Amino acid sequence: MAIPKAFNQTIKLPDGREITLETGKLAKQADGSVVVRMGNTMLLATVVSSQDAKEGVDFLPLSVDYQEKFASAGKIPGGFLKREGRLSDHEILVSRLVDRALRPLFPSDYHADTQVFIQLISADENALPDALAALAASTAITLSDIPFAGPISEVRVGRVEGNMIVNPSPEQMEKSDIDMIIAATADNIMMVEGEMEEISEEEMVEAINFAHASIKEQCAAQLALAEAFGVKEKRTYQHEEADDEALEKELVDTYYPKYLEVAKQGLADKAKRAELFGEITDSYFDSLPEEHEISLSLAKKYLKAAQKKAIRNATLESRKRLDGRALNEIRPIWSEVDYLPSAHGSAVFTRGETQSLTTVTLGTKLDEQMIDGAMHSGYNKFILHYNFPGFSTGEVRPNRGPGRREVGHGNLAMRAIKQVLPNQEDLPYTIRVVSDILESNGSSSMATVCAGILGLMDAGIPIKAPVSGIAMGLISDAETGKYAILSDILGDEDHIGDMDFKVTGSEKGITACQMDIKVDGLSSELLMEALNQAKEGRMHILGEMLKTLAAPREDFKPTAPRVVNIEIDREMIGAVIGPGGKVVQEIQKTTGATVVIEETEKGGKINVFAVNKDSLDAAVKWIKGIVAKPEVGEIYEGKVKAIQPYGAFVEIMPGKDGLLHISEIKHEKVESMEGILEIGEEIQVKLIDIDKKTGKLRLSRKVLLPKPEKAEDK
Repeated sequence: MAIPKAFNQTIKLPDGREITLETGKLAKQADGSVVVRMGNTMLLATVVSSQDAKEGVDFLPLSVDYQEKFASAGKIPGGFLKREGRLSDHEILVSRLVDRALRPLFPSDYHADTQVFIQLISADENALPDALAALAASTAITLSDIPFAGPISEVRVGRVEGNMIVNPSPEQMEKSDIDMIIAATADNIMMVEGEMEEISEEEMVEAINFAHASIKEQCAAQLALAEAFGVKEKRTYQHEEADDEALEKELVDTYYPKYLEVAKQGLADKAKRAELFGEITDSYFDSLPEEHEISLSLAKKYLKAAQKKAIRNATLESRKRLDGRALNEIRPIWSEVDYLPSAHGSAVFTRGETQSLTTVTLGTKLDEQMIDGAMHSGYNKFILHYNFPGFSTGEVRPNRGPGRREVGHGNLAMRAIKQVLPNQEDLPYTIRVVSDILESNGSSSMATVCAGILGLMDAGIPIKAPVSGIAMGLISDAETGKYAILSDILGDEDHIGDMDFKVTGSEKGITACQMDIKVDGLSSELLMEALNQAKEGRMHILGEMLKTLAAPREDFKPTAPRVVNIEIDREMIGAVIGPGGKVVQEIQKTTGATVVIEETEKGGKINVFAVNKDSLDAAVKWIKGIVAKPEVGEIYEGKVKAIQPYGAFVEIMPGKDGLLHISEIKHEKVESMEGILEIGEEIQVKLIDIDKKTGKLRLSRKVLLPKPEKAEDK
């Protein structure tokens, strides 16, 4: 059987590197498939969509899965099964990046089960695959007959020494002050996510525009490949009932004014608003006779659209929000620190009807998170977990562990806070921050950032600067050109709005962002206006936070572990560990401290952790005694370890004995050691010599004793 013909398209990046798209060779039974290659990194993306929608489904059941095969990097998975299992957090985050860029471009009436699967099949440490995943997914869809308003692509933007770079290498990323993933069609920005080292709003917009130039070329390459391969006619489908124009007009004319009246009341209580909107909707269904020919699914669709339109128009017309706030007004804020007496740090942050209870726990190096992936391996010393239980929105929902949303929101908060943490050399703790959302009505991830910063300051972590976060929204009307930028959006405003733009930052600049656009045509001017309004909101929220706690506490809580770092020579590592770990185990057992020893480029580093000062001091003294070098002329508190006819061996440091010769015990002549000293007796001695060849120590006790007076002649 002959090898199938492959169709290829090449994309050139600004610095001359190339990306190739290939189709026609692999996975031909999928609706669309492509291999994307950059360097030796290769991704296989496939898409399959059912021909028909399942009964009763009124949304797009889209699943996007990104998986890194361990074999792609020449590795075997860890664990008992030795095979790839559930997606890691990193893979989930990449899947979310792709999903958020693709989902808005499927028709709103397309409801067939659709699966996009992206696999890393070859890895190159110099070509990061996550920045290629959306390009691969979009190309596979573009090559298929699935209806799609693409293509799109995503690129990573870094900045090294002021120069912007598309899809930088890991080495370049280590020097970069920007790490942003931007997704767009040829015409419009769709999604932005990233972290930055306190950059300005203007610099952020510049990075987005720089990325879009490359994305346009990548979209053109996808269309060219589809043309060469043979453009497939998009499938026909009918996943919704045919519209009933008369019913739609009747419902909109009757119920839109009622929804508008409620929307303009400015009710701050979410439950009350929902109740009033629900009464309007129920009134229609209650008015129907038992036997009727009206389509209930169409009626629900038209009423939902009328309510959405009413909320949007109420904001555009009155310039007031659902809860009565001005467009740039932030909901009331209250916060509290030191709420949990046993935690190392804690904070409650409440903004409107959104509340986070956040804890900070300090651990040792033994608590670091181990990462074992195809492309990423190592240890993580800063962990942030976000939990969103059902009761936070008044729902009954089984607790089956974190979902993709929880992973994504936690990651955004982690990236926002990470930028202002002290250098790991200055802070040897492993830090775990946990945000439990207790109430939610919009932007719980930004509440997590605010509570996380307060919790870290409460724990005494010397952060570089406090950070706050805000979620921005947009309502726009393409026909009239009217728009409203909303600060600190509600959950309802997120659902009916055209943009969800989360921005975090310090007084100096932006540290992280996440933006999803639901409409076409967000101009740079409008984006800049939204960023400036976001900055105004961030500064207000930051001011409210600092009223609760203005700076990190000067000391850790009594419950927090204390740590001391000790640098030692490489040859002393074995002495501290001891044969089979005997010495370090004895130190830990006796003092109650935790001792972590690691070899570094400079030698050895010992971290000593303890929950109280006495334990810490005892362990540190013990270790310093082991690694200290005896110095001639120094006086030591020694302990007699052995007695011989010619003198005694005295331990002056842990593991270091010296000979106290019989002639050095007293000024008077000692004929025998019997009865002079006892084993275990503590005495003060002076180190008078170290043999240069053998390293043996010579001690003297008599030099510390007053000389006896000579007897006067009689």
